Parts: sequence; C-alpha cells; structure tokens
Amino acid sequence: MAGRKMKISLSVIIMAFNELDSIERVVREIESVLTNLGCSEIVIIDDGSTDGTGAVADRLAEEIPQVRVIHHETNRGLGEVYRTGFVQARGEYVTFFPADGQFPATIIEQFLPLMEDADMVLGYLPKRKGSLLARGLSLMEKVLYRLLFGPLPRFQGVLMFRRALLDNVELKSTGRGWAVLMEFIIRISRDGYRIVTVPTEVCPRLSGRSKVNNLRTIWANLKQVIILRRCLSRER
Repeated sequence: MAGRKMKISLSVIIMAFNELDSIERVVREIESVLTNLGCSEIVIIDDGSTDGTGAVADRLAEEIPQVRVIHHETNRGLGEVYRTGFVQARGEYVTFFPADGQFPATIIEQFLPLMEDADMVLGYLPKRKGSLLARGLSLMEKVLYRLLFGPLPRFQGVLMFRRALLDNVELKSTGRGWAVLMEFIIRISRDGYRIVTVPTEVCPRLSGRSKVNNLRTIWANLKQVIILRRCLSRER
C-alpha cells in the first residue's frame, strides 16, 4: 500500500574499516543473496576509514536502494561498530559481516531458515586456518573465556539473532574490543533463549591483513572481558 513502510525482515550490518579493495564486492555479493529474501537492508558502518572506503560506501548507497551508510568520524574500534549496529538495525533479524570478504554471503541463506526455531544462530569454524601464532592466541582466548564464564555456545565468525533480544538485555561493556558481543551472547545464553550453533566456511581475505587477529587487539579485548566477568559476578 502506498505510503506504508514495509516491514524489514533482515538487517545485514557490514563492518568496514579501510577495506577499499573489498567493500564493493562484499556488498554486491550480499545484495545478490538478499534478492530472494524479502524486504531486507544492508547497513554499512564505516569506522573512520581513511582510504576511501567511506566514499565507496556512499556511492553504493546511491546505487542500491536497500543500502544505507553510517559513518564514524574517527576509528572507534570493533566494540563501537557493534553498538552502532545494534542501534541502527531495523530488521526482525540481524547479522554482522566483516567487509574483508572472509565470510561468504551464502551464510545468510544457511542461517535464516534456522531462525524459525531459534532466537540466535552462532557460526563456528570447524577447521580454523591461519598461522600457528594466530591459532595459539585463539585457543588461549577460548580457554580463558571458559575459565571466566563457564561453558559457552561455540562461536567464531558470524551470528544471526532476533532484533527483539536487544530489548531484553542491558549491555554494559565499553571499549574498542568485541567484549560487548561476548556479553550479548553470554547474557542470551544464561537467560535460556534458544541458541543453535552451526559450522560455517571461511575464505581468505580479499585484500590486506586482519585488524583483529593480533596480540595487541586480543590482549585489549581480554582486559575488557575480565571487567565483564566482575560485572556479571556482582549481578548474581
């Protein structure tokens, strides 16, 4: 009906920081998958890019009606990207994709049918590739999470969840790292919502190097996670 806004079924949040060489390809790939999925939106969050990523994102928003762009004036880190995405998403379901092309858009087609009987779908990588250092850091991180929070759903990569969940939890994590996302998953898990975990594939980055899989970033995030552990302990 004219004048009536259509209900958005899915929000795909694309997280971009200096991904000039891959952002358009990733957006186009996701757009092609969303063609058959009803009324959906693509929200590009440009986290203070300095290489022209923001300009490409703006052009894509002009060319593709379902794309809109949110710009951070300066680089605020992954945590703030997630928080912005939580606020900006308008779909019934929400998912986050990095703009580096490591996760194929077909994961959306894999996850969406599972949402009929779940509140959250978490992907994981059954055979994680990478350097020995990267795999070692990832293993140490998992061990620490288990020590701090007990058994958690398996997760590594992409997730999808019902937007309504954000109205039912109060997220307190601050900082640049992904602690806010871990807090979200932990709170949803502890509150008894339906969580499904499934294996997903991962591809080599289209260009550049990882901005999160390094010792400095992981250490900064772990400090935030320790703060989160104290916060959750006080709530009990």
